[in-house]
Amino acid sequence: MSDLLIELFSEEIPARMQTQAAADLKKRVTDGLVEAGLTYASAAAFSTPRRLTLSVEELTTESRAVREERKGPKVGAPEQAIAGFLRSTGLTLDQLEVRDDKKGQFYVAVIEKPGRTAAEIIAEVLDATIRNFPWPKSMRWGSGSLRWVRPLHTILCILTDEEGAQVVPLEVDGIVAGNTTQGHRFMGPDAFSVTSFDDYEAKLKRARVMLRADERADAIWNDASSQAFALGLDLVEDRGLLAEVAGLVEWPVVLLGKIDDQFLDLPPEVLQTSMKEHQKFFSVRNPKTGRIERFVTVANIEAADDGATILAGNQKVLSARLADAKFFWDNDLRVAKAGMQPWLDSLSDVTFHNKLGSQRDRIDRIAVLARTLAPVVGADADEAEEAAKLAKADLSSEMVFEFPELQGLMGRYYASLAGKSDAVAAAAQEHYQPLGPSDDVPTAPVSVTVALADKLDTLTGFWAIDEKPTGSKDPFALRRAALGVIRLVLENELRMPLTEIFGDAEWSAHLLSFFHDRLKVYLKDQGIRHDVIDACIAMPGNDDLTLLVKRARALQATLATDDGENLIQGFKRANNILTQAEDKDGVEYSYGADRKFAEEGAETALFDALDAADAKIAPAMAAEDFGTAMTAMAALRGPIDTFFTDVQVNAESTVVRRNRLNLLSRIRQICLSVADLTRIEG
Repeated sequence: MSDLLIELFSEEIPARMQTQAAADLKKRVTDGLVEAGLTYASAAAFSTPRRLTLSVEELTTESRAVREERKGPKVGAPEQAIAGFLRSTGLTLDQLEVRDDKKGQFYVAVIEKPGRTAAEIIAEVLDATIRNFPWPKSMRWGSGSLRWVRPLHTILCILTDEEGAQVVPLEVDGIVAGNTTQGHRFMGPDAFSVTSFDDYEAKLKRARVMLRADERADAIWNDASSQAFALGLDLVEDRGLLAEVAGLVEWPVVLLGKIDDQFLDLPPEVLQTSMKEHQKFFSVRNPKTGRIERFVTVANIEAADDGATILAGNQKVLSARLADAKFFWDNDLRVAKAGMQPWLDSLSDVTFHNKLGSQRDRIDRIAVLARTLAPVVGADADEAEEAAKLAKADLSSEMVFEFPELQGLMGRYYASLAGKSDAVAAAAQEHYQPLGPSDDVPTAPVSVTVALADKLDTLTGFWAIDEKPTGSKDPFALRRAALGVIRLVLENELRMPLTEIFGDAEWSAHLLSFFHDRLKVYLKDQGIRHDVIDACIAMPGNDDLTLLVKRARALQATLATDDGENLIQGFKRANNILTQAEDKDGVEYSYGADRKFAEEGAETALFDALDAADAKIAPAMAAEDFGTAMTAMAALRGPIDTFFTDVQVNAESTVVRRNRLNLLSRIRQICLSVADLTRIEG
């Protein structure tokens, strides 16, 4: 057994590509080794800004020899058939064996492939991996033909066993593999040789390189948190930024800087966004005031002046950036305090869709719909309409033009500065929610109303112009909009029949079906069976999502019991017998069974059970108490089982047979009043 160490050393790899590149290196190399007949115990990949590294432990030293026999054409077959067989095997005619079978003689190719050394296989696999690496973007340099994300300088490739380390013979586009690498660009630039992965990682650290991305991230977070804590401040958590910065440095050095006082009154989100997007700085908050007062930058070098020069330069650049942000903010403040009308007017010139008009047209539609939905949600209609008219005004602001990710949030600030109510201001930010399955759903009535109006206008508008999602394509995020409506309705327990909103448009049935498909996905993630959902969608009122889900949850709970699961079998048996009899007799047995024709005790007991169930189910269904209704339905399991055990439905007497079939019809009628149990599987 040997251990394999590979390092591909290059100019800086973009941080966003490093994690995937390390994973690709691991998969392509290990898959290639296994396909070539080698096995290994474990593998791990690592990345820094200048290197991709792979460590493979307990790799077999050679592949096993393989002997394969292939049966070919008959002796005397056409020359073309024999020639094709020879090409597929790589043999000549005199190397084939001739064997007999019942139909005569035929050719057999015996192909023997000797085992290959690990070094030979590694060289072949790594060469192919490097030449065909799936970088999102790559480049060529110099006069070579090799493409890499940035110029590739060296390849380290060694196999280590008890006798020591050996270099795997390999050359890729003039780069010869060796056993040397180098550390930090400035603090450890000298080349050094390595003999194993442990030796490699230890020497890298001495040369000021942390190989593991998670170690770099932890070092940044812990040091930055400690420096902030020492000043009574909090480091603002941003895991995405942390991962990105860990990919920008090989030896993180945390420096804490101060934001100029003139910028401290900017909204904290503006400061945080500007510093993150432009400078990759972390924000440091004063917990007493909520203001962002300092920043953390991560250098890639231990400077002689403890980073004072680096920090001064960063603070100078940051001040220039924040001066721009303050300029945008001051300009926006004047428009906001004047009522935001210029922003609304300018949205008339912004096309939402060439068939659906401008953003202003869309805002007007949303405002009308919000006023309609307000009573359903429990919001004030005037407030909901005003919120809808102002919710997207910030799209014309200078701040949102510079930082689109702040849309909505800035709208909340601007609405407050315009003197609008807290509910209207909150709706400007919250009406975009939920943006995804893990995003919070607003609960404030005005916010919920505008959020629903926004998403429903999008869906009805695109359905009206026949722009629906197809396959994996959903350019207008209509699936996300539908899921947003579903979550808003369900998590706020709203009773809002969708067909009343859609009206009688020819596309309304298709849009409702689209909602049902999205609902199935949503409920499946919550453990609700697809056949249970289908059984409830088939019932009246299926455009009322809250009612539909309430019914589905009750049915799921019922089917989880023995009585509920077994009742399904009894119902299906009754339904099958009844359906066959109706087809055969050409009549419908639905005119009510008469107790006086009951001949068996099990019949009488079933009459009693059906009467008792009906007395409970009917009022429970009227009250939408599905749990009670389904519990009463499940209680029929015992009497139905006994009936089928003790009673022959197809009695000799025509009157008795008809009465028993009508009794089965009562079972079907009562069960189908709760849900369409014919759609339940099993």
